[in-house]
Amino acid sequence: TLGPEEPNRDNKSIYGLQLMPVEHFVGTYGLDDFESSMSALYEITRRSSSEFAIRPFLIRYEKEVLSQLTKWVVDPNEDVRRWVSEGTRPRLPWAMKLPSFVTDPKPTLKLLEMLKDDPSEYVRRSVANHLNDITKDNPDLAVDVLARWAKGASKERMWIIRHALRSLIKQGHPKALAILGFGPPKVKLVKFDVQTPVVKFGEALLFQFELESDIKKPQNLVIDYVIHFKKANGSTSPKVFKLNTRTLDCGDCLVVDRKHAIRPISTRKYYGGTHRVEVQVNGQILGGKEFELEM
Repeated sequence: TLGPEEPNRDNKSIYGLQLMPVEHFVGTYGLDDFESSMSALYEITRRSSSEFAIRPFLIRYEKEVLSQLTKWVVDPNEDVRRWVSEGTRPRLPWAMKLPSFVTDPKPTLKLLEMLKDDPSEYVRRSVANHLNDITKDNPDLAVDVLARWAKGASKERMWIIRHALRSLIKQGHPKALAILGFGPPKVKLVKFDVQTPVVKFGEALLFQFELESDIKKPQNLVIDYVIHFKKANGSTSPKVFKLNTRTLDCGDCLVVDRKHAIRPISTRKYYGGTHRVEVQVNGQILGGKEFELEM
């Protein structure tokens, strides 16, 4: 029923939807037949992906699956190589979590080492996302690995490193920032204005701020903003939003205007009351102001 392999990436996405029930069947009913099931998942992956179905096998047969994946990590098919990384991600979205790798990701790091310079961007993106998963539970381990990878890294590998560190950069992790060349910020927040002190739900928060260099040499800055959203119990929860990355020269000033829409989204429930918006540079909060949200 599989048919021939489809070389076109766009067609594979459509074809993959047709194979998802087959993948699910193997992952659900094939656990007692390891050899046949792994062969089936390999063939499905050459045409689509079996990143969800392999996870029950990793939980029951971790050592055996990892041994097989170590052989497939050099497969000529990029879909198979990506599967090695994507299927073993500790926190793959919409899939069952892999508790063993959440606790100790070292077994999967051995696979990623072999994929970090893969010629396929499709594979490298999965490697970056896998490492970003690891940063959520084992940040220091992930940072140590990426710091080592950064030495003499190619442009392609540096992309993996930047993408893998995105969550830690938002959190202001000092070692993660240092890997990408961002040290403690030497800037002053000379102006911060909230132009809409009262925001009606469905409209937008408008604010402007000005940064001024405080050293006599250029510096690299990661500029974000943080909104502390009010929760149902009256406390607030911060959410970091990306603004830009730039180099600020000696004595320069940077003026930033931002419009942030506050409208219905599926991932957040809003509550009226006092909120706060802040400027974050290289992981450090420089200042901010409050605003009211009217529901």
